[in-house]
Amino acid sequence: MSKPKIYISKAIPEQVFAYLEEHCECRMWDGQGVPSRQGLLAELHDVEGLLTTGGPINRELLDHAPKLRAVSSISVGYNHFDLEAMKARRVIGTHTPHVLDETVADLVLSLMLSAARRIPELDAFVKQGRWQRGKGLTDEYFFGMDVHHQTLGIIGMGRIGEAIAKRAVDGFGMSLLYHNRSRKPETEERFAARYCSLDELLRESDFVVMMTPLTPETERMIRQEHFERMKPTAFFINASRGKTVDEPALIHALQAGLIRGAGLDVFDPEPPGPDNPLLHMPNVVTLPHIGSATAKTRLDMAMLAARNLVAALTGGHPPNVVPELRELLENK
Repeated sequence: MSKPKIYISKAIPEQVFAYLEEHCECRMWDGQGVPSRQGLLAELHDVEGLLTTGGPINRELLDHAPKLRAVSSISVGYNHFDLEAMKARRVIGTHTPHVLDETVADLVLSLMLSAARRIPELDAFVKQGRWQRGKGLTDEYFFGMDVHHQTLGIIGMGRIGEAIAKRAVDGFGMSLLYHNRSRKPETEERFAARYCSLDELLRESDFVVMMTPLTPETERMIRQEHFERMKPTAFFINASRGKTVDEPALIHALQAGLIRGAGLDVFDPEPPGPDNPLLHMPNVVTLPHIGSATAKTRLDMAMLAARNLVAALTGGHPPNVVPELRELLENK
């Protein structure tokens, strides 16, 4: 029996490629970064599977891939999937949830600490040679804000949210509020968490962490009126997707002193332009969308994506089919 043909749109670890070669006939992009859109489309005429890290999986792509049966994304988010187009063509889509939960939670705590204690700002202060004794700077010049025993509000209490909660409550003694599509009694009991409306969370939290997936319902979920409800001493942390927040409203909130600072791993668009005011504010910590960026986690994500693809193409039932496309497996 011939192996299914697949295309891999970005370089992957050797052990992941070796696993795929056992089960599939593989072609892989061998350039820097990812192929151009036209370069990718040109590779898809005869493939049954695609391993990708992003880019639209839409009607245009499906028109260039008449034999395509499965797309496996090395990501937890799948807002790049055109779900209706994939349903119409009966193309299965998978993603890599859960494997990155702990790593992303680590990053969120680092953003909270860095923003509250002004770590990047004061690191630059020292490296620029500005820290000199007897130059009139009082101790207050270096003050930040405590993280321990403050109130944390999490918007989107999924598995990553729970991992953040564990660190915040167990490690820093924080009080926990959360807003979610549905209540989570076990989470409430485990962390003494309080489920509340979005408005209540914004009014009472010292740190607001945005962890929702990007959906039509969550796009621009946080807008000007929401920042106006936050404490002027509060910090806004976003490690979800840039489009979940109205970025001009966030910029205004920071410029007008509606909130004290922010920690951002995501932007809209990405990367942000050099004139984006967020890049020039000392009270904003900026990172290049690196939530899952450790060697181990990225290896684990790539291997999970490979296993998802092989299962989808060889008659198995991949465990990580995106929920909206599971019906394609049921109707096989």
